[in-house]
Amino acid sequence: MMEQLILDLVNWFKDLSYIGIFLALCIEFIPAEVVLPLSGFWVSEGDMRFWGVVIAGSLGGVVGPLTLYALGRFGGRPFIEKYGKYFFIKEESLRKADAFFEKHGAFVAFSARFLPGVRTIISIPCGMAKMNVWAFSLYTLLAMAPITFFYVYLGVKLGQNWADVKGILNEYMLPFGVALVIGFIVYLLIKRKKNKEKTESINEFMTKK
Repeated sequence: MMEQLILDLVNWFKDLSYIGIFLALCIEFIPAEVVLPLSGFWVSEGDMRFWGVVIAGSLGGVVGPLTLYALGRFGGRPFIEKYGKYFFIKEESLRKADAFFEKHGAFVAFSARFLPGVRTIISIPCGMAKMNVWAFSLYTLLAMAPITFFYVYLGVKLGQNWADVKGILNEYMLPFGVALVIGFIVYLLIKRKKNKEKTESINEFMTKK
């Protein structure tokens, strides 16, 4: 029933053409996995143009996460700062989270878009950590542009079987997203090891001196 309601809503947005696709992607509870492949089917039917859909979808795919980012920044953050101590969330932990997102937030915003089930919710902690909104928007766009392209492209190719796109693309995106995260963790571990060795070398030099 919920799926049918979403489909009816998306079909209503179709009447608004590219603006409708943009608006549909701005509403986070409407899955991009439905809107984009279905839009690709419309392209195959000649109702819309491929690049118009890709551009509208990519831009909507940035504005939508921004609403959740704002929720985290202006809603969740004050709540955590005020009541976090009751959930054993210390101020020091918040500072560490801020420092992490200040340094690595761009990668988090980018890589999480390739992880089904994570790509939507990740916007909230980005906002709570007060990640730079311009960096958040840029890296969200850099991730959403290719994702949108492939969703729409496969929707065009599969035509009436556009609903199969979600399973096909997620099958590839999940390993790619996991590989990005693993690579990032390895990078952090190597960097941490180098910093530790550098600190030990400096301390050894100062001791000899």
